[in-house]
Amino acid sequence: MDAIKQSLSAYLKKFIQKEIAADDEIITSGLVNSLFAMQLILFIEKEFSLKIGNEDLDIKNFNSLNAISRFVGNKKGLTI
Repeated sequence: MDAIKQSLSAYLKKFIQKEIAADDEIITSGLVNSLFAMQLILFIEKEFSLKIGNEDLDIKNFNSLNAISRFVGNKKGLTI
């Protein structure tokens, strides 16, 4: 799971000029907009070889590094 968080954190740092803690709410706090949220989803699909379906598009899955890491881990069948 740490590798997932590291990859996500590196990606987010390219676009967000602020240090982000693992539980910081990146979407609901306004750190990113809806267009970036879609770019983030595309990155996750490509980086982790996942298919994210409409049923997965819930803000709770993408609102923080921890949430995204859990989501990716669950999709890949990793133990958390």
